[in-house]
Amino acid sequence: MNCPFCSANNDKVIDSRESDGARIIRRRRECLNCHRRFTTYERFEQSARLAVVKRDGTRVPFSRENILAGVLAACGKRPIAQEAKERLAEEVEEELHREFDREVPSQLIGERVMAKLRDLDEVAYIRFASEYYEFKTAGELRRHVEEMASRPRDVKQQQRLF
Repeated sequence: MNCPFCSANNDKVIDSRESDGARIIRRRRECLNCHRRFTTYERFEQSARLAVVKRDGTRVPFSRENILAGVLAACGKRPIAQEAKERLAEEVEEELHREFDREVPSQLIGERVMAKLRDLDEVAYIRFASEYYEFKTAGELRRHVEEMASRPRDVKQQQRLF
């Protein structure tokens, strides 16, 4: 590990802690050259990478960053904390890795993201759904909004971080 201050490659670990269900390790380090301290985060990679099967049948490697990009676009300027958006992407990734070994359909990923967005913010959900379902008319969008409004929501999952 190179020191971010002096670029020396000589440090010692002062403290290590697991976080996010032991998927990320936070390490507090001290450079033995300049004696300044810094923090690093280590993320575990899955040994067997998931492939996403797109609508046209092509396969691409799974990327949590793609989920996060879609969530960020859907949330736009909504008053939703960045932590909540990142947690949503992380939860979807963890669910997929638990349930699938090799391949996962892109439609299922979109449905998981929409379900979580619906509980997080209805406007962000509608934005995401409009891209996912590729509505052609305002009437299609209106019917979807009316259907969504008629379904009960899980109050426990309506936790926002502001």
